[in-house]
Amino acid sequence: MKGFVEFIRERGIVGFAVGFILGGAITKVVASLVTDIVNPVLGLILSRTKSLESMYFQIGSAKVLWGHFVSTLIDFIILAYIIYFIMKSLKLEKIDKKK
Repeated sequence: MKGFVEFIRERGIVGFAVGFILGGAITKVVASLVTDIVNPVLGLILSRTKSLESMYFQIGSAKVLWGHFVSTLIDFIILAYIIYFIMKSLKLEKIDKKK
């Protein structure tokens, strides 16, 4: 693990690419968690819909998809927490380490 952390700190653009790829993978996992587990549970708790994403209110002929917005917000909060946790646990706060 220590070698990986040093690699990330010292390699600049290559470390950025590795972080970008890992970020994409984490994004897919969190999106699946929110879509497949969190949304159905919240949908059942808040009303009789199958998913939080399908919740809306109507103003005239326009549908305001507030459920989709809340789902996206939950997704963002979970991702931000995971990234913060990874940065803190790997001690990468000062990623631009000078040689």
